[in-house]
Amino acid sequence: MELRAVAWDHPDGVRLRAEQEAEVERRYGVADAEPGPAPTASSMTAFVVAFDGDTGVGCGGLRALDDVHGEVKRMFVSPEHRGKGISKVILRHLEERARGLGWERLVLETGELQPEAMGLYEREGYTAIPPFGYYVGNAQSRCYEKRLTE
Repeated sequence: MELRAVAWDHPDGVRLRAEQEAEVERRYGVADAEPGPAPTASSMTAFVVAFDGDTGVGCGGLRALDDVHGEVKRMFVSPEHRGKGISKVILRHLEERARGLGWERLVLETGELQPEAMGLYEREGYTAIPPFGYYVGNAQSRCYEKRLTE
């Protein structure tokens, strides 16, 4: 597996995000579960795709919230590639990138119907926090943070 920084509109990134949206729709029964503004090329600080040969199998990105805080966005691994540690590699890479940017803390949101994601974040040292920003009041949101400067 190779991790590459790619443009937001890279075909594998577009495909993986579409797969993620379809999975979220199946789990939650709604076409658009994003309570706030969806990530865009101009709002994302970093975006990476994990490749198995020439095929993108997972992705994840960072969006700046301010000068020292960021949000993990669009973490996803195709179902047929899960269980191989790809999400952990992506997440750890994003954390290192955030540290390199001088960020002190990462936050993220996932949903109550995504126990695999919650398990990953908890195993990787993320702590549950109350919903923040656009996620406040969303009963299905599960939010986490990780301090990067400790």
